[in-house]
Amino acid sequence: MNFDIDSMLKSFKKVKNEIKNDIRVIRERDPAATSDLEVALLYSGFHAVLAYRLSHKLYKHNKHFAARMVSQGARFLTGIEIHPGAKIRKGLFIDHGSAVVIGETAEIGDNCTIYQGVTLGGTGKHVGKRHPTLGDNVMIGSGAKVLGPFKVGSNSKIAANAVVLEEIPENSTAVGIPARVVKRAGTKVSPCDLDQVHLPDPVAQELCKLTIRIEQLEKQLAEKEKGEPQK
Repeated sequence: MNFDIDSMLKSFKKVKNEIKNDIRVIRERDPAATSDLEVALLYSGFHAVLAYRLSHKLYKHNKHFAARMVSQGARFLTGIEIHPGAKIRKGLFIDHGSAVVIGETAEIGDNCTIYQGVTLGGTGKHVGKRHPTLGDNVMIGSGAKVLGPFKVGSNSKIAANAVVLEEIPENSTAVGIPARVVKRAGTKVSPCDLDQVHLPDPVAQELCKLTIRIEQLEKQLAEKEKGEPQK
């Protein structure tokens, strides 16, 4: 058997750089991390991502059984389940990590942060691409569920315990069950502007009308009170 020494060295260097980058990311985002050694030895999120990288390489080489063995071993040790088929780019930080589940067709962009109890899962209604895609710099709060083959845009935040069932635009904050966008590009979104699954919601429309009418009446009342002489 012939070994390509140069290729092996390049692969080793790449893995080494990935590990160093994963440790650096955790040190930058977690103020509780006091040293590289602490992260390397004691952080379950780091261990889960490390195991994922190995299992994903096996998966890409059609070693599916071995890949699942690695991922299930990591799940047993860390409480974090990442399917080997998921596509995860650099800089993922899984903070605390317990009960995190990342499905087979999930995709995660650069420098994302995921907290404990998060699920990137499917609804059971889709085939093929079944799990969500996260853009770059996405933050998913603890306990949130992101379910379905849609995208969460770059630089967006999903609040703790939210249930996301539809696409979230870039630079947005989504909260609630089901999740709704409440902030976009740093600006609060009026209830009248919310996209209710791409269809007009008659209840929401009536609420918006009432809100606008109340604001008008309050403004008129304030102007009237302002114009009255003080007693």
